[in-house]
Amino acid sequence: MLTATDVFEQTREMALRATSQEERALQIDYPALSTKIEQALTGRKVNLLYVNEFLPEGYEDQGRFNVMVMTSGNVLFDMVIGDSYFRYDVFSCCDLDKIQLIDGTWDNKEKRTEESFLSLRLMHGDEAHILLALNDAQRPAVLSFAEKISHGRHPEKA
Repeated sequence: MLTATDVFEQTREMALRATSQEERALQIDYPALSTKIEQALTGRKVNLLYVNEFLPEGYEDQGRFNVMVMTSGNVLFDMVIGDSYFRYDVFSCCDLDKIQLIDGTWDNKEKRTEESFLSLRLMHGDEAHILLALNDAQRPAVLSFAEKISHGRHPEKA
């Protein structure tokens, strides 16, 4: 189990890595971010945490990266973090309309290669929340989210 402090620490580590050499470094007020994460999670225990290195499609104007948290009570928090931006959506696994896992390849035009990706799309209403693995090291964490949500939403009948 993770706490809000653990979520903040991992988020801070990602924020420090989220800036490429061509970009201006993130200008985050870390004490304020810690408080915002603590207030959002309100003492909930966290089972799973995933930080997208890049913002998935549809989040571009909202920040630099996002953090997906799943609590022990199967509540999901999608936190978007930027220089002077913090937003989070809260929804329950039981509110999801559709869970979609995509394992595929994409054309990396910069490197002129095809690269694999794994995407977990969580949909409810007109909202979509995305966990995106762009390398093999990130895949197990995305698959853990998919498994936990799938088992919670669709248990096998004995």
